[in-house]
Amino acid sequence: MAEERLQKLMARAGLGSRRDCEKTIKQGRVRVNGDVATIGDKADPDSDSITVDGRPLDMPETLTYIMYHKPAGVISDADNNDEYPAARDAIPLEGHLYPVGRLDVRSEGLMLFTNDGDLAHKLAHPSYDHPKTYVVWVEGSPTERALEAWRRGIMLGKRRTRAASIEREGSDRDGTRLRVVLREGRKRQIRRVAAQLGYPVTRLRRVGIGPLEMGDLPVGAWRALTDEEVAELKRIRRSKRRGK
Repeated sequence: MAEERLQKLMARAGLGSRRDCEKTIKQGRVRVNGDVATIGDKADPDSDSITVDGRPLDMPETLTYIMYHKPAGVISDADNNDEYPAARDAIPLEGHLYPVGRLDVRSEGLMLFTNDGDLAHKLAHPSYDHPKTYVVWVEGSPTERALEAWRRGIMLGKRRTRAASIEREGSDRDGTRLRVVLREGRKRQIRRVAAQLGYPVTRLRRVGIGPLEMGDLPVGAWRALTDEEVAELKRIRRSKRRGK
């Protein structure tokens, strides 16, 4: 195997996105043939000894792609968590699987797990602004003026949110159900925008990531992606809007 940059090899081994792996290298936790690695170093996993935190880098023989329907009350990432069950524990497969499409503990819906670091990087990086689709329940009945403001974008912190697709799907005495499609993923963005407009979220479920739809996968269940689904995700391209 030819030499490749360390962060790319580490991402392929399921140790996180390339950005995460770069941080690990900068922290001095990676060694190649006994020497502390630095950003820009390359290695050949077939001929070089690569360790992370003293453990050999285990390159996967096969790539795994999992769809998971996260329930509310389950945390997306197990790091620094002692309070909630972790989504990764619901998937009884060995090896590193990196979570893609994190959701806050109160939210439910579609997440992905993979040991394909290149795909994880693509799906997590903001320059690949693929749509993410949510079904959102809010208190009350939002006015058309409020929904139009959400569609155009509102100031959230120091930045305006990008234009979004917001469609009303139904209402009852418990509130209103909306279908929300975003092309950005700021922290708790939907909950923050809805609260700012005066219609707090009571329930949030993600149902799509890019071309991938969760369909009728039961809550708490998981399945492997089909070859066609993986191919569709890999066809996602960088946004021309960002000029990259």
